[in-house]
Amino acid sequence: MMAPVFAHGQLRLYLLSLLESGPKHGYELITDLSDRFGGTYRPSPGTVYPRLARLEEEGLVVRVDEERKSTYALTDAGRAELEARRGDLASLEEGIAESVRERAAQVRDDVRGSMRGLRADLAAAAQRARAEAVPRTASTSGDARTASHVRWADAEVMLQRFCDEIRAELRKADAQGKVEQLTVDTLRTVLDTALTAVRGTLR
Repeated sequence: MMAPVFAHGQLRLYLLSLLESGPKHGYELITDLSDRFGGTYRPSPGTVYPRLARLEEEGLVVRVDEERKSTYALTDAGRAELEARRGDLASLEEGIAESVRERAAQVRDDVRGSMRGLRADLAAAAQRARAEAVPRTASTSGDARTASHVRWADAEVMLQRFCDEIRAELRKADAQGKVEQLTVDTLRTVLDTALTAVRGTLR
C-alpha cells in the first residue's frame, strides 16, 4: 500500500496553486495532478470536486458554468491566500517530490522495464526541479532574466547533445538493419513524457 499523497488541507492548497496559471476545468486539474505524479497518482472526481466546492464557499475560487463544464478561477482572496502561504507551498512541493520518488520506485518494482516506470522517473525529476525553484526569487527583474537565459542556454546544450547522440546511435543501428519498431515506440513515449514533464515546470 502506498502512503496517502496529501495530508489534511494540502490538496486544498495545491488546487489553489494549480489555478494560479489561469482558469481550469475540474478535469484539467485532475490531469495536472496526475502529470505532476507521472501517472502514479490520479485523484478521483469525488476527491477534487468537493474541495473545489469548499474553496468556492470560502470565496477563494469562482466557478463559471459553460454548457456542460464548469471553469474554476482564483479570486483576489484566493491569490492572497496563496501568496500568504508560499512557505507552506514550498514545503508541500518538496513533500510531493519525495512522494513521487517513492511511488516511482514502487512502480519500477511492480512493473519492471515498463514505460510507466520511466514516466514516473521523469515526473520525479521535474518535481525535484519544481520544489527547488519555489523558494528562490531574483532580486531584480534583470537578474531573473539573466539567470533564465543561462538556464535556457544549458537546456539548449543538453537538447543538442541528446539529439546528436540519439541520431548517431540510430544511424549506426540502421546501417546494420537493426532499427526495430520497439525503438521507435520507445523514443516516441520518452519524448512525449519528457515534453509533459518539462512543460509542467514552465507553468
